[in-house]
Amino acid sequence: MSSGVFNKVLLKGKKKARVMAAAGEPVREWSSEKLHSEELPKKDVIAFLQQHASDAFLAEHKLLGNIKNVAKTAKKEHLIAAYEKLFQSKRFKGKDSVEQVTKDVKDLKVNEEKATEAKSEEVVDDGPPKYTKSILKKGDKTNFPKKGDTVHCWYTGTLEDGTVFDSNIPTSSKKKKAAKPLSFKVGVGKVIRGWDEALLTMSKGEKAKLEIQSEWAYGKKGQPDAKYPFI
Repeated sequence: MSSGVFNKVLLKGKKKARVMAAAGEPVREWSSEKLHSEELPKKDVIAFLQQHASDAFLAEHKLLGNIKNVAKTAKKEHLIAAYEKLFQSKRFKGKDSVEQVTKDVKDLKVNEEKATEAKSEEVVDDGPPKYTKSILKKGDKTNFPKKGDTVHCWYTGTLEDGTVFDSNIPTSSKKKKAAKPLSFKVGVGKVIRGWDEALLTMSKGEKAKLEIQSEWAYGKKGQPDAKYPFI
């Protein structure tokens, strides 16, 4: 084999080895001295990290986003530390350990659950109560229901002109024996909001007249299919 052919084969071997190394993990672009040099701009370091580091790694070090914007807030020392940490942890793109990915997913779920809980606990201020209550008979002023408690009610629903549209109060002695009060969990949306809100202010044995606006009753269009009024 001539020296010319041998050299050609040797060069091909080096090229192949270099490609394999690049596919495995990135080569250090700068020495420690170069990293600390003022000649090396922050944008270059950020670009390198965004190109080679996993998204989880970038998120932890607050390096996600537009390079220019990141460069405005990130200090050079922080970028150097992230650069060194990347090669120590080997958390390159697609190389994050299963444990790390699982942890990130769990943390995300926990944060989402906390956000959901916080949102559900927020009090919506939609103005003053949209009902008026006139007490017809006082209750014991001791036993007030709480949200989620089961209450038992007798009721009669009327229109503004006095027309009765619904009632569970029996009108004859025969019906009285078989009649039962309406039972439901109060304050959790099982009935119209006017009831939910007003019943929480009533104690055991209390009798009251409620005048409920449409927003807290059946809506401006009512519920004609259920024979509810257009209040």
